[in-house]
Amino acid sequence: MRFVLTGEQREFARSLNALLRAADTPGVLRAWAAGDHGPGRALWRRLGDAGVFALAVPEAYGGVGPLPVEAAVACAELGRYAVPGPVAETLAAGVLLAGAGGPAAKEWLPGIASGAAMVSLRLPGHGPYALDADAADAVFTVDGDGLRRAPGPGELSVSADPARRLFRPGPGGEPVAGGRAVEAASRAAGDWASFATAALALGCGEELLRATVAYVKQRRQFGVPVGSFQAVKHRLADTLLGLEFARPLLYGAAVELTEELSGGRAGAGSPGAGAGVGSGMEPAEGTPGSGLGTGRGAGSPGSGSRTGRGAGSPGSGSRTGPGMGALGAGAAVAAAKAAAGEAGYAAARTALQLHGAIGYTEELDLAWWLRRARPLRDAWGTPSACRARVLAG
Repeated sequence: MRFVLTGEQREFARSLNALLRAADTPGVLRAWAAGDHGPGRALWRRLGDAGVFALAVPEAYGGVGPLPVEAAVACAELGRYAVPGPVAETLAAGVLLAGAGGPAAKEWLPGIASGAAMVSLRLPGHGPYALDADAADAVFTVDGDGLRRAPGPGELSVSADPARRLFRPGPGGEPVAGGRAVEAASRAAGDWASFATAALALGCGEELLRATVAYVKQRRQFGVPVGSFQAVKHRLADTLLGLEFARPLLYGAAVELTEELSGGRAGAGSPGAGAGVGSGMEPAEGTPGSGLGTGRGAGSPGSGSRTGRGAGSPGSGSRTGPGMGALGAGAAVAAAKAAAGEAGYAAARTALQLHGAIGYTEELDLAWWLRRARPLRDAWGTPSACRARVLAG
């Protein structure tokens, strides 16, 4: 069984790919790492106009979601271009605030959906850091059943990726919401953050593989391209297999999240209930396909998303597939995060080895992807923590 994205989804991904290809993301990354958030915020607003952040926000607050499949496809494209900023955190904040409700949801969710607001967050069980808190318009923290808005970004900590700045929000802050609704919303937001990070890691790994394949076709030793050597071919094939095996786990987790939002498993041809969402994918028999693709350029992403913003209209999807069986959404997300995170990091190790010494230089744009792969692997659930969650069910 494989999941086939709809034509609208593929077209949306192509539009995202074109937007990001023209955005000079290496330049945006360098500016972001240097503390200049202007180019990054401009790109963020364009992504908001394209409907990326609306995918996690309910329609009642100006969004089109929650739509997990579409969010996975969009985040994979953003990972492919190493878009800076708290992408996963902002999407997860949309889920958190919608679940908590109250005045904060009305205040922040429309801005999140439109791309006008950039939000970071810290959740229990996911470390003490808030990503890019200095650039965010708000930082939300959860402690027990209390949701607060942090008084400031907090103390800056060292990060392996200079374009992923980690801050420790201080104690206190403005109370936003409390009670069991916050606890449940925090768990759901943690799953969404892990899920979105898995998609970012997958896209990052695919770009690393694409760039490495292109390089070994050009680099020559003994009068032939190094890509013709059997050892190089095997290393690249292993990298591709890791990414390809991670992709269906990501889509399976998206289906599980969709069914969880629908209040149960929807049948074929039914968009589901509750939030009114469907998987947005059509199950089809056959072997696993390339799905998101590994190419970068016009017509190359091979994946897409549906959104009610910009071209196209919102929809609930055609049918829901079987998902991940009895795993449940949380465990399915953990499985996808472990697989995608490790596949992306393996792609970085392959890229570094096959590029040779040039791979160490910051002048090479690919260095930004190389430095991002490991933080994405460990953010919002290390591989060991994710495997433990899968085993626990």
